[in-house]
Formats: sequence, C-alpha cells, structure tokens
Amino acid sequence: MPELRRGVAYGVAAYAIWGLTPLYWPLLEPSGAVEILAHRMVWSLVVVAALLAVRRRWSWIRELTGRQVLLLAIAAIVVSVNWGVYIYAVNSGHVVDASLGYFINPLVNVLFGIMIFGERLRTGQWVAVGLGTLAVAVLTYGYGRPPWIALVLAFTFGIYGVVKKKARVEGTESLAVETLVMLLPAVVYLGTLHASGEGTFGRYGLGHALLVAGAGVVTALPLIFFTIAALSIPLSLVGLLQYIAPILQFLCGVLIAHETMPPSRWAGFCIVWLALAVFTWDTLRAARNARLAREAEPATV
Repeated sequence: MPELRRGVAYGVAAYAIWGLTPLYWPLLEPSGAVEILAHRMVWSLVVVAALLAVRRRWSWIRELTGRQVLLLAIAAIVVSVNWGVYIYAVNSGHVVDASLGYFINPLVNVLFGIMIFGERLRTGQWVAVGLGTLAVAVLTYGYGRPPWIALVLAFTFGIYGVVKKKARVEGTESLAVETLVMLLPAVVYLGTLHASGEGTFGRYGLGHALLVAGAGVVTALPLIFFTIAALSIPLSLVGLLQYIAPILQFLCGVLIAHETMPPSRWAGFCIVWLALAVFTWDTLRAARNARLAREAEPATV
C-alpha cells in the first residue's frame, strides 16, 4: 500500500505539471515557439545529465544497440514536433485545442494498437473510437476545418509512445539520448538566432533567462515522476491519471485564458468525454475480469 500511494502521488505530480504548463510557456515571451523549443532541448539535456551524474548511471550507454539509438532519434524528431506545436498552441491562444489533443490521444493509441501491434478491440473500445471519430467530425464542422493542432498533438504523441515502446529504454536515459540527438540542431538554431540579433535569451534580464533555462526542469521533472509512477502502480491506474493533464489544460484555456467555446465546440468536447468515459469503463471492466480470472485459477487446478 505505501508503494501504491507513492506511485499515485508521483503520477498525480507528473500529470499536474503537464496540465499546468499552459501557465508557464507564456512567461517566456517574447521568445518565439521555435526558440523556446530549442532552449527546451538544450536545458533538458543539462538537467538529465546532472541527474545521471548524481546517480552515477553511465553503464547504460554501452548497452545501447544501434536499433535503439535509431528509434530514439526518430522519437526525438517526433516529440520535437509535438513540443513545438504545443508551445505554439499555448502562446497563440489555442490552449483548449491543445487539451483536445491529449483527450483524443488514448483513442489514437487504440488505433495504433490495431494497426501496428495487431491488437483486437473489445466492443467498448470500438464504441469509444467511433465516438472519438464523430467528435472530430463535429469539431471539423464547427471550425470549418479539421482541428489540426489537436490532431497533430494526438498523433505525434501516439507515434512517440509506439517508438518508445519498441526502443525499451528507461525514461531518464531515453530523454538523454533524445535531447542529445536534437542538441546540434538546437544549438545551431540558437547560435544563428543570436548572431542575427533576434535571440531573446539574456536580453530581457536575469529573470527571463532563468525562466527559459527552467524549461529543462519543466520537461525533465514530470517525465521522471511519470517513470516512478509507471513502475509503482498498475497501468490501468496510470491510464486514469493521464486525464488530469488535459482536464487542467482545458480549465486553463477556458477559465484563465478565457478562450471562446461556441456550442459546436462544446458538443465536440462532450462527445470526446463520452468516448473517454466508455473507454475508461471498458478498461476497468477488462482489468477486473482479468484479475478475477487469475484469482480463480488455483481453484480449478
């Protein structure tokens, strides 16, 4: 039980940080989305390297295979797109759209399970995916175009999860490789930006510089918390906790950023929430049935 409580606490902390980041990225203005993204890569590597140095965990480097490095390089590119679009969304007044992406993401993961891993869906999962598709159609009608920010975030994070699953490298070590892969492009971009006089780092006082460097902590800390949680609690519980982030993002967008929510958008979100309710119910029922089956096995021997 203490291990479970510890895992839940770390899981809540991880998703709460991710959910409240819409309040952080605007503090970095006038830095643009790409500049923030580049700094996020650089300072994340600094934070992760410091953590690995404290833990004296370097032996994993020799154990990496070429295939793992290639997969993590792909993961780095995909998550960079995800980060960049997310920062752009938050700093351009589309926090609600960003939250929609992470509401949709579990349904995208189900689709990838079918397409990539050959998984067979239960009836409840099919219903959830169908409702999710209907929600996107409703939102597309309301927007007059597909909700591209939400879809890019959902699918890039889904692809990122698939690639990470295939790579099978622990969270902190994985992030170290991913940020190292993107270090050169980030440094080149920042160097070019500052050479042209358009860079903001150091030009707006110490406070702004510390906030930009803090992007590394905001990136690395929740990932570490998430890794601890994933190793301590059942995946079904992790699945429930993941809704904390988009719920907080949605509240930030509506209550703090005061983004407009016309009826068509409310309708689309309500259908998404219904899809997630069906998905969650089906997941919990399947987990319960599996547990009961395991408990019944000794009696049948």
